[in-house]
Amino acid sequence: MKATKRLLALLLAAAMTLAMAACGGSETPDQTEASTAAAPTETAAPVTENAVFRTLYASEVTTLNYLTTGNANEFGIAANLVDCLVEYDSYGNVEPALAESWEQNEDATVWTFKIRQGVNWVDKDGNVVAPVTAHDWVSAAHYACDANNDSGVFYTMSGVIAGADAYYDWTAYQLALPTAKDGTDEDGNPVKLITGEDGEEQVLEEVPEASVEDIGVKALDDYTLEFTLESSRPYFISMVSFGPYMPVYGPFLEECGDKFGTSNEYLLYCGAFVLSTFEPQQRRVMTKNQSYWEKEQVFLDAIESTYNAEASSISVTMYQSGEVDYADVSSDLLSAMMEDPATKDLIHPTRSDTSYAYWYLFNFDANFDEEYEPENWELAVNNENFRKSIVHAFNRMPALAANDRIDPESMKNNTITPAAFASASKDYAYYDGLAAYTDGDNFDQELALEYKAKAMEELTAEGATFPVKMLMCYNPTTSNWANECQVVEQTIEGILGADYVDIIIQAGPETGFLSAVRRTGNYAFMKCNWGADYADPETWAEPFSADSSYSFIFASEDPETQALYAEYLQLVADAKAITNDMDARYEAFATAEAFLLDHAFAIPFSISNRSYQMSDLNVFEGQYASFGVASFRYKDQHLYDTSMSLEQYQAAYADWLANLAG
Repeated sequence: MKATKRLLALLLAAAMTLAMAACGGSETPDQTEASTAAAPTETAAPVTENAVFRTLYASEVTTLNYLTTGNANEFGIAANLVDCLVEYDSYGNVEPALAESWEQNEDATVWTFKIRQGVNWVDKDGNVVAPVTAHDWVSAAHYACDANNDSGVFYTMSGVIAGADAYYDWTAYQLALPTAKDGTDEDGNPVKLITGEDGEEQVLEEVPEASVEDIGVKALDDYTLEFTLESSRPYFISMVSFGPYMPVYGPFLEECGDKFGTSNEYLLYCGAFVLSTFEPQQRRVMTKNQSYWEKEQVFLDAIESTYNAEASSISVTMYQSGEVDYADVSSDLLSAMMEDPATKDLIHPTRSDTSYAYWYLFNFDANFDEEYEPENWELAVNNENFRKSIVHAFNRMPALAANDRIDPESMKNNTITPAAFASASKDYAYYDGLAAYTDGDNFDQELALEYKAKAMEELTAEGATFPVKMLMCYNPTTSNWANECQVVEQTIEGILGADYVDIIIQAGPETGFLSAVRRTGNYAFMKCNWGADYADPETWAEPFSADSSYSFIFASEDPETQALYAEYLQLVADAKAITNDMDARYEAFATAEAFLLDHAFAIPFSISNRSYQMSDLNVFEGQYASFGVASFRYKDQHLYDTSMSLEQYQAAYADWLANLAG
């Protein structure tokens, strides 16, 4: 059994303190009415009987097949219905789940899990169907690696699990053969031809035969599971909480065929809940699994979700009337509701999401129109003093406020890898040279002007002209991005002067933005993002690799830039080679990341935007991880009789961070 989490007690204590502070003073009749409306925040208590969490939803799922879907809306349901080998506590610490224990070989290429005995698969009515065994992970892997099943999450095994790609390619080849026709190649040799996505005929390359038995997922016995990897992955444990790393009962999967995951009847459950009701575009109900192996940690009796196409516009009203327990507060309502005494103490942010991070990047391969002077830009961007002048002139807080007017500070990210993303003996963001960035801020007007003076002298000698044109693009379909760009332009030009830089804002296409802008280098300076695939800083080095469509540092022809970049790549390679000492590995990756920041190749900006909500759950009780499906789980969470306020949320978040650091 898990130890009782003390964060809840800290939160309730903070709530009581805030409530006592709010009780003093006299009240006018209006104030009395307002206090009555907000009173539940002062007496928040867990619901112990008939704890049913009621929500609305406006987007229906297209499948319940967790072995194929990569849609967050869909695997958010699966996270509560099917358990994984491991799970995470509220601080992101890995814990045993369906695996009681695990071990790795010396180079982290073979991982062995001991499966928990006594766990059962049940149907939607809670009837026991079969025990969960190691064979269920083998069945999942075989299914996902078969191209006939068109799994959208096969990529999590591709390049990771030994034999996965070979079998997928073989089945894809067999799938294409019936529609191929005979033809000849350029040399007149007989080949098979297929029609590509562009409508053009192309050669169907022959693929060597592969066997499903060669996939590196094996049941050594009923309760011993082994994964063999293509290469060393010391962070593999963080990859087994998503998609094809979730188990499936093979005989049932085979019996269902194409119907698997099409309704709650064609699904089996080994998680905290069963999908007892599934009525598309009406409602769905997840009911506590009475056969669950750790049901004492499931405090909700059910989650009832009702379909309503207008959920976003009516959920606030329904929350206030007591009809639902959760409501998103849209940005157009937020300011007014935060000023209204009847609602201001019911609103708090969604939890900070460190699975995505955003940075402003300099493009070293200028592929934009001549009117924006790409050659002049390439002179400027390869000058480190020029880059540093931009870094130190960039006051991020006004730009962040364009996205979150209530609490922009909470979005700020000072490193490439977000704080609280991963840790060994301490948070990764505090290793080596990163600590100074994590606890600091690049914005420094005096330094910006010092670097400006140096850059102007050096660039003038090289033949550059001023002001340097900086083409900054944005996606017009992304909320607030245009406003953010205007703020960035004003802050940087306001400090460095229009004689030095001319930031030109340009809207990209509404569709195909990444292909038209970022991936082609059609910008000079732009906000970009990256999402983590696993719990290791290696994932955050990928956008700066030599084959990435971010920044294109590798494309620079400047000798100094290339020398710095080569040094960075070597630092990353050295870090990747450390597989048996996570502290040493993190230290090495932190050295590489700090090098990237020291030489101003990127400007860290923010984590993912947060929204605001009224919710009768305490998110800090829930499981936490910046990858996989842990954050979607309702396990460990209580239902409370009201929502927490912004102040209570901030106090709880501060306690969470303190405990995380401790």
